Amino acid sequence: MPLTNRSTLTQFLIEERRRFPEASGDFNALILDVALACKAIARAVAFGELGGVMGNHAVEQGGSVNVQGETQKKLDVLSNDVFIRRTEWAGNLAGMASEEMDLPYQVPGQYPRGKYLLVFDPLDGSSNIDVNVSVGSIFSVLRGPDTGRDVLEADFLQPGLQQVAAGYALYGPTTMLVLTVGDGVNGFTLDPNFGEFMLTHPKMQIPKETQEFAINASNSRFWEAPVKRYVDECLAGKTGPRAKDFNMRWIASMVAEAHRILMRGGVFLYPRDTKDLSKPGRLRLLYEANPIGLIMEQAGGRASTGHQPMLEVQPTSLHQRIGLVFGSKSEVERIERYHAEPVKTEQDNPLFAERSLFRV
Repeated sequence: MPLTNRSTLTQFLIEERRRFPEASGDFNALILDVALACKAIARAVAFGELGGVMGNHAVEQGGSVNVQGETQKKLDVLSNDVFIRRTEWAGNLAGMASEEMDLPYQVPGQYPRGKYLLVFDPLDGSSNIDVNVSVGSIFSVLRGPDTGRDVLEADFLQPGLQQVAAGYALYGPTTMLVLTVGDGVNGFTLDPNFGEFMLTHPKMQIPKETQEFAINASNSRFWEAPVKRYVDECLAGKTGPRAKDFNMRWIASMVAEAHRILMRGGVFLYPRDTKDLSKPGRLRLLYEANPIGLIMEQAGGRASTGHQPMLEVQPTSLHQRIGLVFGSKSEVERIERYHAEPVKTEQDNPLFAERSLFRV
């Protein structure tokens, strides 16, 4: 393949850094280390069963479970280790946090400590690994304590608005890295000939209107009234209040859902529901909802709990769960409006309808 005029990820980051002459270069180095981790994970995912990395972790001991109570896949553990080993050594990080680790990860004593925090979901959608559906990695960069001390859980409890950068890698037919450093969203495709991420999708923007929504309909009996109202209106099609037909999607891999929405619009809902009252949502605020939320907002979309903007939520714990709605701005704002309106009580039994046997 001949050389093109496309920028590499390294070139892109250098050009961004030139806007801040006082920058030390630590941030660029961190993002490049994260990109290297994503390349390594992409290769492991691509080999699949041939690489001996399929199935549950430590099956011979009955499997292992992470802090979320979820059975870990071999690739979950491998991906987590790759993120740590590729980023801990360079002196850019004060500490890390991950879906696969109960507590914050301390940078080992033999390495210098930097001023950033890295939080990540090393392999989002890992339940799909064994059926060869697209999976990905999600990450967020925060400012940490610039003192060299061990990091505390409290250091990570920053609202999404304070993120320095966020991104995800998508391990699909092509490997992509989608990144925001607070100045829009850019997509990079891994060129297998050069081993470099090349800028292929500059200044990504989510279409404002859509006719697609993504939700796990099997949970419909647990939905709050505003969510049920929104989905019912979409399903009603042209004859309903929306006066247009919608398609419903559900991949069960949030990275894949987010990427589809970035490319062609749509709305994703994993709302708070009543299925398990001990969990105020299913997705994790710090390393799933916040980074995806920042990407959506930077691409002209919107991210919300349904009740408030996602990026304004003040975290209270490292592995906090939350409901999440994101995508095309007008659709997310409609869902927020439905949450803000008083709930209309409707009687399903026709005997109690307005024209009933019991009407006075």
